[in-house]
Amino acid sequence: MRRHLDRGVTVALVLAAGLSAAQLTPGTAGQGSSPSPGTGSGTSTSGTGTSGTTTPGTGTSGTTTPGTATPATPSPGTGTAGGNMTTPSTGTDSPGSLPPGPPAIAPATPESAASDPVGQPVSPAPAREPAQESQRAGESVAEAPSGEAARATRAPLTLAQLVERARSTDSRVEEATAELRKFHALYQQAKWAWFPRFEINVGVGGPVAEARYDANGQLTEASREGDLNFGRVGVTVYSTGNAVLPIYTFGKLTALEQAGAQGPKLGEALRERARDEAGFQAAQAYYGYQLARSGLQQLEDVSKRLEDAAERIDALLKEESEQVSQVDTYKVRFFRQLVEARRAEARQGLALALAAIRLLANAGPDEPVSVVDEDLALEEDVEPPTLERALGLAEQHRPEFVAISAGIAAREAEVFIRERSYYPDLGLAGFYDVRFTSSAQRQTNPFAYDPFNERTFGVGLVVRATFDIPIKDAQLEQARAELDKLRAQEKQIRAGLRLEVTKVHSELVAAWARAKAFTEAEKSARRWVTAAFAAFDLGTGETRDLVDAFTAYAQASGDRGKSWHDVRLGMSALERVTGTPPAPGE
Repeated sequence: MRRHLDRGVTVALVLAAGLSAAQLTPGTAGQGSSPSPGTGSGTSTSGTGTSGTTTPGTGTSGTTTPGTATPATPSPGTGTAGGNMTTPSTGTDSPGSLPPGPPAIAPATPESAASDPVGQPVSPAPAREPAQESQRAGESVAEAPSGEAARATRAPLTLAQLVERARSTDSRVEEATAELRKFHALYQQAKWAWFPRFEINVGVGGPVAEARYDANGQLTEASREGDLNFGRVGVTVYSTGNAVLPIYTFGKLTALEQAGAQGPKLGEALRERARDEAGFQAAQAYYGYQLARSGLQQLEDVSKRLEDAAERIDALLKEESEQVSQVDTYKVRFFRQLVEARRAEARQGLALALAAIRLLANAGPDEPVSVVDEDLALEEDVEPPTLERALGLAEQHRPEFVAISAGIAAREAEVFIRERSYYPDLGLAGFYDVRFTSSAQRQTNPFAYDPFNERTFGVGLVVRATFDIPIKDAQLEQARAELDKLRAQEKQIRAGLRLEVTKVHSELVAAWARAKAFTEAEKSARRWVTAAFAAFDLGTGETRDLVDAFTAYAQASGDRGKSWHDVRLGMSALERVTGTPPAPGE
């Protein structure tokens, strides 16, 4: 079920982020296509993630630390549940695969969406309220029967609040927390392995035949065996117990405690990774919502301008002006219908983004959820760190490195225990045996055996050893093979994570460059639209010039919004792949 749930979240994020009014170009009406002339393909950032595996590839497999099994955590966005981690792929418009991860760390990340229009009114024509459509679409999704009163008292979620809520209440985090508790319990079990195990037996039974002497020291007639004369029967009560306290085990108990101490480290890394995945998906949903909302604003603005152009064309046609013809009416009507189609897609994307936000915020069925409106474009330049700096941060903070190091330490301790299993264990043993039978006379002669009335106890040194040498040889070889396997996985993880960091960093740098270029392009397109509209209004411009200006402006605005979406999402992805916590307010 979790697999389908993660796929649903990913689809919601991709659809929400892929709706941009920049797609409004002649001949391209499909979702996710780029408006760039001659190319027809957009660039999208891919979400990257990590999960605990052994080989770079897809699938699910879990590795275990010695003596304990580490369950795998479902990977968000891919739908695989297990400790598998794949090496990230390169390229555009394809989900980034994940590098191999440590044993028992399972989660993988969803694909990042890539598109973000942030359009602003540029025409001298009077503009309508741009946020009305996005507000209506948001209310249609988040409203409950009593939603109006709740919305008045509950403040909209900011990005920081949404991320924090996802990191603390996500079901994957709760699962990882329970797993951490299990690791702590296993560590306590290994820590107290030296504590002696007391085995105590208590029993009552009967009937027991008479076993006594008479006054002359002779057996009574009923005490003799071989007949059916049981005499005065009675009952027997007994209690036995023993325990062994290890004194010297040639380091086996110390190694066991050291191996158990790696479990909480592994659990902490697993929980931190689950938090990072939940926080990153929350950022994806948040930016997808802002993308769909700004897309609705831009479409509202374009619709108003086309409406003004249609009214002007109708007026010129009534005046029988040679500036326009009936074909111009068809052109404008065609583009207006395209805008309506894009508006329906944007509303759907907004609804899906809000549904994903509700899921990641772990909101109740009747709890209203709303998000603040935020412009994706950054007011100040925040240059990303250098690649060397990003790689250094990943080496220091990625939970996968902590997990694989803990796994290797545990395997080394296991190999040590297997090597010392050939040596005996020295311990201090104690026992007691107390019995009482009501129908039997107690023997006072120390050389007489009395199974009916016994009072013995003792303490002594014991040595315990087994001589199953072939089995021990096989167990030692298996432990050494598992250790070598983890060391090979560590190399794969380090190489895969370096590739992942390099990929995310390069995508962020490219997004920065695109954002700056498209921002300038949008300014030029805005001036072009203003000039074309003014010329058309004065009768000196043609309809073709006006349509070309609208197309260029829509393309530039969409590309600008998409690139800023890539920048914001790329910054969140870089924080995740380097293992650094999000800064306050981000």
